[in-house]
Amino acid sequence: MKNLILLLIPAFFVLSSCQEKECIDLNKEKESVELLLEKYVIANEDQKIELAEEIWADDEQIVAFGTSSDEKFVGWKAIKTIIQKQFDSFSNTYISVSDQKININCTGNTAWFSEIINYNFIHDSIPLSYEGIRYTGVLEKRDGKWVIVQSHMSIPNND
Repeated sequence: MKNLILLLIPAFFVLSSCQEKECIDLNKEKESVELLLEKYVIANEDQKIELAEEIWADDEQIVAFGTSSDEKFVGWKAIKTIIQKQFDSFSNTYISVSDQKININCTGNTAWFSEIINYNFIHDSIPLSYEGIRYTGVLEKRDGKWVIVQSHMSIPNND
């Protein structure tokens, strides 16, 4: 009898974990991540810091790498500061996204993405455009909501 109980306990955990995985709709989660990344575009185009706050995890462990070698921002406060600085110096921002790839882990609580961004804006009355920015990142689902916890942008060297 003791051996039967010892066999049933691991079987219970295996079956319960399989059932939990089956309940996760990975396509729905992917759509939620797509919407969050669309919010990223809208927040930048409309310069809405409160929308950016909905996108990023509010903790001091998150990291964002910008396009320059010295652009590493750790924690929401640092990221928020640089976003606001950008909003204050850019106008007429237009972002187009292509080649977006989103992956969700099997438990539905972590996602990672890559996409190509064309970033157009006006800075000091000068229209600027960065084509082919590579944007990648990691998201976590916290309290039922997707948030960015790590991102990286790079501009390819087209020599």
